[in-house]
Amino acid sequence: MESNTNWLVNPEIFQFNKLEPHSDHLFFETLEAAEKLEEIELKQSLNGEWKFLLAKNPTEREKDFYKENFSASNFKTITVPGHIQMQNFDKLQYINTLYPWDGKERLRPPFISMEDNPVGSYIKEFELDSRFFNKDIFISFQGVETAFFLWINGEFVGYSEDSFTPAEFEITKFLKEGKNKVAVEVYKRSSASWIEDQDFWRFSGIFREVFIYATPKLHIKDLFVKTELKNNYKDAELKLICSLNSKDPKGKIWAKVISQEKIEILQTEKIQLQNELEIRFSLNNIKLWSAEEPNLYKVFLILEDENNEIIEVIPQTIGLREFKLENGLMLLNGKRIVFKGVNRHEFSHKKGRAISKEEMLWDIKFMKTHNINAVRTSHYPNQSLWYKLCDKYGIYLIDETNLESHGSWQKMGTCEPSWNVPGNKPEWKECVLARAKAMLERDKNHPSILIWSCGNESYAEENIFNMTKFFHERDNSRLVHYEGCFWNREFDKISDMESRMYAKAKDIITYLESNPDKPYISCEYMHAMGNSCGGLMKYTELEEKYEKYQGGFIWDYIDQAIEVEKDGKKVLLYGGDFMDRPTDYNFCGNGIVFADRTITPKALEVKYLYQNVKISPNETGCLIKNRNLFENLSNYEFIYTIEKEEKVLQEGRFEVICNPNEDIQIEIPWFKNITGVYSKNIRMILKEDQLWAKKGFEVAYGQEIKVEKENQTHSEYDFKVVEGDGNIGVFINDTEVLFAKDKGLVSLVYQKNEMLIERPQPVFWRAATDNDKGYAHPQMCSIWLGASIYQNVKLLNWEANENFFKIDYIHQVLTIPNLEIKVSYLVDKSERIKVTLEYTGIENLPELPTLAMRFKIPNNLNQFKYYGKGPHENYIDRNEGARLGVYIDFVKNNVTPYLVPQECGNRTNTIWGEVFENATNKIKFIAEENKSFEFQVLPHSFLELEEAKHQYELGNYNYTYITIAMKQMGIGGDDSWGAPVLEEYCIPSNKDYKFSFYITK
Repeated sequence: MESNTNWLVNPEIFQFNKLEPHSDHLFFETLEAAEKLEEIELKQSLNGEWKFLLAKNPTEREKDFYKENFSASNFKTITVPGHIQMQNFDKLQYINTLYPWDGKERLRPPFISMEDNPVGSYIKEFELDSRFFNKDIFISFQGVETAFFLWINGEFVGYSEDSFTPAEFEITKFLKEGKNKVAVEVYKRSSASWIEDQDFWRFSGIFREVFIYATPKLHIKDLFVKTELKNNYKDAELKLICSLNSKDPKGKIWAKVISQEKIEILQTEKIQLQNELEIRFSLNNIKLWSAEEPNLYKVFLILEDENNEIIEVIPQTIGLREFKLENGLMLLNGKRIVFKGVNRHEFSHKKGRAISKEEMLWDIKFMKTHNINAVRTSHYPNQSLWYKLCDKYGIYLIDETNLESHGSWQKMGTCEPSWNVPGNKPEWKECVLARAKAMLERDKNHPSILIWSCGNESYAEENIFNMTKFFHERDNSRLVHYEGCFWNREFDKISDMESRMYAKAKDIITYLESNPDKPYISCEYMHAMGNSCGGLMKYTELEEKYEKYQGGFIWDYIDQAIEVEKDGKKVLLYGGDFMDRPTDYNFCGNGIVFADRTITPKALEVKYLYQNVKISPNETGCLIKNRNLFENLSNYEFIYTIEKEEKVLQEGRFEVICNPNEDIQIEIPWFKNITGVYSKNIRMILKEDQLWAKKGFEVAYGQEIKVEKENQTHSEYDFKVVEGDGNIGVFINDTEVLFAKDKGLVSLVYQKNEMLIERPQPVFWRAATDNDKGYAHPQMCSIWLGASIYQNVKLLNWEANENFFKIDYIHQVLTIPNLEIKVSYLVDKSERIKVTLEYTGIENLPELPTLAMRFKIPNNLNQFKYYGKGPHENYIDRNEGARLGVYIDFVKNNVTPYLVPQECGNRTNTIWGEVFENATNKIKFIAEENKSFEFQVLPHSFLELEEAKHQYELGNYNYTYITIAMKQMGIGGDDSWGAPVLEEYCIPSNKDYKFSFYITK
């Protein structure tokens, strides 16, 4: 058969001449190779430079490029694996729900644009490795987006859709001695594009590896490992189902089992080969697999020919575990599991979805060190290596089918499925079932996969229900997930669990209190866009309150931003920056790690709230709650301290055996009679090196902040007050303070250094976050922006005697009638200036983003140090993962590099903070006794942050801005398109507020 471009618009033709999908097991010709190598021997990589030509559409493509005598002199080069768009061919485009052509062409499934459908023509020449001679030879494309035709030496081989599972073809008969030519024609658009409408960059091309492989004359082409745990999870029955490539094989097969400690524990008897066969055996006193204890066994399947010569060895890693639904609960090895998860796109800021092993290892280690135990492969099967790493390191997986048709049924947030695909349409049934099958068959032997997912946001009708039936029939060892039935309750039967996206905690509680049949997970929650993840504790606290609450998956893991060079600097860009339209701009920036794999402050909150071990210091010691399912804490050491500012007043260590789901009170002889603000701290650290972290790494911690009355004394100096016509000066020791009668505090000199660029004044505004913009908070509260900039000041009164000087001002905002803010300054003999701000509530005004005083000071004061919660930025609804301590940094480092600049750098529970150049040029702020404030030091004003659309636009560091806040509203994070900050973390404008702090040197 010849290739036919009409297949591109026919959903019933989604492949031609492809191999049936099979397990991703390795195979070798010798036992020695199987024991040592991590790649199959009979493999020849075709990665690297290919000849390449891009055409705008099928009409303009080079139709004869695949022919043997074709001259490719006008072709350029492209790297495989890699996206076409990431290598300066075709235009980059990011879009979420809508289809990329929306508004440009009116199309309906399965039709695609005839004008805008870039076609990439790839050519690779190679000579076949001599080891492959006289063997069956295959070519494997691990990932090609979105549809492609394949020729070898001018002859048509096959066709494939489905971007994220392997497409393999037998090519033995097409090869010849000497030079061979592979030609691949890749189309960006096909009917498959209607069901690959994920929230991501719309790439195309050969973006995963390509290789040729050969198989021995007798070969296990598919393997399915099935386990049954018995005797209260102490023993296991194993069944290895093998499919061979011969209908009448001659020879025998046997197996041996090696423990994780590389000890041989079993050899089976030899049995006669058959086309389909089973090997059964038992294991006793087994070690179970879990994320906490990822114990693995290795089974070597050994094929021998009629002369007892080994011809093939399969090394298959096996994890013994049971996952089931029982009495409305998901149970792993008999224990109720809680998923502490993230959604993860495969993404690299340099190579898009063509990610490397090193990046995958970084991701795994980040997750393990941040107490993340689960990943949903949003929204497609990942590279095979990812599953192997999750098996090895211990990560639970929801493996998701490459299916999303979001734009076909949800328009502008409204459910409108009149032309939804795949729906009930018979012509789409086989192609979506093929996607489910391709994923399951490749991945079925990975113990890390607990749940199959039917895809994402594709509504819910009969075709997706057929996927569930396939999963259940083919694999009874896992459950099936699908959120889309939330939108069409007629198809609740699709999913074994209640799965929702961005349900508020109160809505989840309503479900859990309705005596539901199904357990609950949030397959997406806590939309981590920009400065976000506020209120995460509202979800994690449900874990112990409701048995059927079984966790959730944060959206999402990593920002999808692309690195480019601009004006000699490497910068990160997002949707729209490449003049791509339509686009969803920076909506691709939702990660708890930045695109360059640096860690955001959001991740610290996740790490703390995802701890399996809850540690609570108390009066007599600490309470330890072990919420692991299997670990008894014997692998950890605990360090306890009492710390006050920069001093460790007490330190000790202990070890404990605390069984899973057990609570233990540990007695600690805490020091008594400590005054001031101090903390009791417990750190749980690794006793030995692990695959993912070194000995001494902190896995969990707990802190209790104590505030005890402290008698403070201050040096006293003589001071004088000088009244001029327009100014009043106060002079104490080497401190000079100047108050303008009509402006406020206009000069503050410490040791001959002027501290102020302009007068301090009350502020009510913060630079809007992505979440703020998502629910139009800036529009609703814009009155407070003007109020923060434009104020009239009038002198109310002043007084002085031999002990103090006090002056009161009224700050007026003319656009808000009756709004007057009283600001008072009290200077005493200690050189301290007490600042008091009084706000009188007014009805019918929007809530306050913040209530604070802002100071603009010279930029040579470029470091800051504080005693408060840190080390990274934190907010009133995201500070449980921060801890009280003394921290120091440069002001320039306090700008968190969110894709779009926004509010950042705040610190809660601050006792004191100082900004300095050196020991003699500094300014310090101190909270009132037994109180704290919020502290922020930035090199840019909120106006600069508000105006900039990228970090590189922020420009020069001209001043240092200090904000001392009574309170800043939370940052929210339930979603980024309408969810407000929770009421308890807001600042009502109709209440009265008064707060004070001190300025000193």
